[in-house]
Amino acid sequence: MTNTQRTWLTQNAYDRLREELAGLLAHRAGEGDGAAPHDPDSNEEIMGRERRQARIHQLQDLLKSAVVGEDPPDDGVAEPGMVLTVRYDGEDETETFLMGLRDESVDGDIPVYSPNSPLGTALTGAREGEQRTYELPNGRTMRVTLVKAVPYGHHTSH
Repeated sequence: MTNTQRTWLTQNAYDRLREELAGLLAHRAGEGDGAAPHDPDSNEEIMGRERRQARIHQLQDLLKSAVVGEDPPDDGVAEPGMVLTVRYDGEDETETFLMGLRDESVDGDIPVYSPNSPLGTALTGAREGEQRTYELPNGRTMRVTLVKAVPYGHHTSH
C-alpha cells in the first residue's frame, strides 16, 4: 500500500511536463536504432541513459499523481494550489506566493514556493491567522504568520 502525495499543477505545467516525458520516451526508443556515432557502452552514455531513465520515472510518478486545473477548497487553509500571503516575525510587509511546483507560465508577478520547501512544509495545513516556525538554511528558526490563503484561480480572477 502506497501513500501517493497529490501534486497540484496548472494546465500549462502539466502540458509542459507531458511534452518533456514524450521527448524523453522518444529519445529512449531511438537509442537502439544504431544511429549513434559513439560508443553506447561508454561511461558517459550509460550515465546519460540512467539520468534520462530516472527523469522518466520521476515525470511518470508526478503526472500520475497530478491534480490539474482544479482549485483546492476556498477554506483559508494553506495547501498546494493556494496563493498564500504571509508576514514574517519582525516585518511590517507581507509576502504573497503560490504554493506549488515552479512553472514559468504562472503569473510572472507571483513567486512559486514548493510545498516541500521548509516554508511550504511548515505552512501546509495552517489556517489564516496561525503562526508556524521553520528552520532556515543557517540553522536558525523563523516564525511566520499565514495572513491569507486563497485558491490560485480566485487570486488570478481579481
